Amino acid sequence: MKILSVFGTRPEAIKMAPIVRLLKQTPGIEARVCVTAQHRQMLDQALRLFEIQPDYDLDLMREGQSLAQLSAGILTHLESVLEEFKPDWMLAVGDTTTVLTASLSAFYRRIHFGHVEAGLRTHNKWHPFPEEINRRLATVAADLHFAPTEWSKQNLLNEGVEPEKVFVTGNPVIDALKFVVNQDEPQEITELAERAGMQGTKAKKLILVTAHRRENFGEPIENICRALRELAARKDVEIVYPVHLNPNVQEPVNRILNGVEHIMLLPPLEYLPLAHLMKRAALILTDSGGIQEEAPTFGVPVLVMRETTERPEGVAAGTLKLVGTETNRIVEEAHRLLDDASAYAQMSKAANPYGDGRAAKRIVEALLAQK
Repeated sequence: MKILSVFGTRPEAIKMAPIVRLLKQTPGIEARVCVTAQHRQMLDQALRLFEIQPDYDLDLMREGQSLAQLSAGILTHLESVLEEFKPDWMLAVGDTTTVLTASLSAFYRRIHFGHVEAGLRTHNKWHPFPEEINRRLATVAADLHFAPTEWSKQNLLNEGVEPEKVFVTGNPVIDALKFVVNQDEPQEITELAERAGMQGTKAKKLILVTAHRRENFGEPIENICRALRELAARKDVEIVYPVHLNPNVQEPVNRILNGVEHIMLLPPLEYLPLAHLMKRAALILTDSGGIQEEAPTFGVPVLVMRETTERPEGVAAGTLKLVGTETNRIVEEAHRLLDDASAYAQMSKAANPYGDGRAAKRIVEALLAQK
């Protein structure tokens, strides 16, 4: 069985890494990796961390390119890879432009397509943009659907996917996270914790922030920054914000937060230090997807700065809370968790609904059963 794994961003690489590793180790499978490099620098960080050497690198990141240009580039360049390798199966994870175009390329060449992290939905085509439509279209093209939870499986069944084609596997990001946190804490995080005053009897509480989603560009990201500035007035917290390189994030964040006491603005972190920073955090404020799944592993409450989430299992379990992007709401909910021990304990002790670290094993077993 010849299997091609295709991914292009750091989150995709992290989630595919446990699957790629297991495919390489499994007798009867010839496995290769193709990266689109939709995000070059951050992708390369993950490739180094998980020691993945791509067989094909399309190297398609270009400054300022549109989604249409990126899509056209992937479709065009991936075609020669498929012609050379002639895989029986193609795998892709999630909801990026790489996933959409990989599923379409597989369909054009009658290659079976397996969709990892299938079935996530907000049921709002504009939130998140363009991910909601990307994953819906990938579902239509997929032959096997590896759903992380029963909720995501039900979404697929509601859309008419045949039950025998859906496998509830958990999310492989938990497999990857368990691998990463077993490694020693990087020196940069140990030193950062010391600078942030997280040692001793009067240790400060670390608030980790990630905010970079496209639908939050403009007023929402400015509201988020104003909320962080208000929270920084507390004497018992230190806010650490690794800032995405996109100018739509860099400009408002630096304009509003640069130089504010108790806020540390950092360049984007590699996954190893980020995972250890999550482990040290008292509270996480985020608009990203992966952290919603990862933080509950450490018992860290997460406030999701979005209007909707495709991960309502975390909300239902109590590990996440949707707070939107209004300044007052973010500040109010953060204060509540920082000041109310009972409310904090309720979120921090909730069970992680996203998996047990054995998703890759279930996915490979499902593929082998297709022989």
